[in-house]
Amino acid sequence: MKAYVVERYGKKEKLNLREIPEPDINDDEVLVQVHATAVNLLDSKIKGGEFKILLPYKTPFVLGHDVAGTVVRVGSKVRQFKPGDAVYSRPDDFRIGTFAEYVAVKEASLAIKPDNITMEEAASLPLVGLTAWQALVEKAKLKKGQKVFIQAGSGGVGTFAIQLAKHLGGTVATTTSATNTAMVKSLGADVVIDYKKDDFEKAIRDYDVVLNSQDAATLKMCSGPREGSFPFQVHPTLLLPRRSRRLGS
Repeated sequence: MKAYVVERYGKKEKLNLREIPEPDINDDEVLVQVHATAVNLLDSKIKGGEFKILLPYKTPFVLGHDVAGTVVRVGSKVRQFKPGDAVYSRPDDFRIGTFAEYVAVKEASLAIKPDNITMEEAASLPLVGLTAWQALVEKAKLKKGQKVFIQAGSGGVGTFAIQLAKHLGGTVATTTSATNTAMVKSLGADVVIDYKKDDFEKAIRDYDVVLNSQDAATLKMCSGPREGSFPFQVHPTLLLPRRSRRLGS
């Protein structure tokens, strides 16, 4: 099969189109023909070698953490999927590789693609959507009526986080540029701060939860929670996998 391969770590290194064997599948895995994938910041960071200690992939390897496609073959223990099913997924760490024609995915990490979205739309969902869910639901345990500040609301994580926070009953403030103000408001943002003109440090001093997907310097600026509240600041750390994600403080 054709795949874009990382042959050497490095920020300036290119992905190279190569012919490689199709992945073998284990008993609990599904072979998916890739119809669409997505490029995430995590892919860039891994290729650049910034996460080699946490994710020591041995070169050559194939990047890609999001996939939408069609089931080709299933393992002997797979019960929920069959050949021909339209599916989407965020493959497990060390089983990534969606920048290819085929990828092996664990049954537990796979879902049927909804009929009302395209393959391209489905491939844009898993990594950033799961990051927003894990941050706001699993970590921050966001409750109805709480005030949430979401840094970079027009980004991949931010667009999901705004909608999720509103669904959970939160009041949402976010930063973006003037160009994207209408877009983040359409997603449900109650307060929009133009980061090029306004000082968001002063604007968010009474918020219960801060979700920061930017760098550590920005995280330090996201302080000043409501008096008497729990100052919970969640930093997705550039979309690291669950076992490596940490809380900012």
